[in-house]
Amino acid sequence: MAVLASDNLTPAQYFALTRLREKGEVSQNLLGRMAAMDPATIQGVVKRLGQRGLVGRVPDRSDRRRMRLHLTDEGIALVDGLRAGIDEMADKILAPLNAEEQLNLRALLKRIV
Repeated sequence: MAVLASDNLTPAQYFALTRLREKGEVSQNLLGRMAAMDPATIQGVVKRLGQRGLVGRVPDRSDRRRMRLHLTDEGIALVDGLRAGIDEMADKILAPLNAEEQLNLRALLKRIV
């Protein structure tokens, strides 16, 4: 939270941004599912990120009624810039665990996220 607060981001917003960074262009519906957010929540998150110029929208090529989301250059720069701070905080949180325990925990967390 401390790392995100400096850029005025919520954990939900950061999670949505990182999913877009990983996947590229996706529908809002898919982004919500990947981020484990209900439709109303992801709609609000995307709206706020769009207002900040971090997320852009383009019409879906196969279905013009649907919009696809992508990170803007500013969004990419923000996510990439936060990575070091997030990694540092994760290292501090995991410090009480040995290397094997850290690997196991990360693997388990990936399964549920």
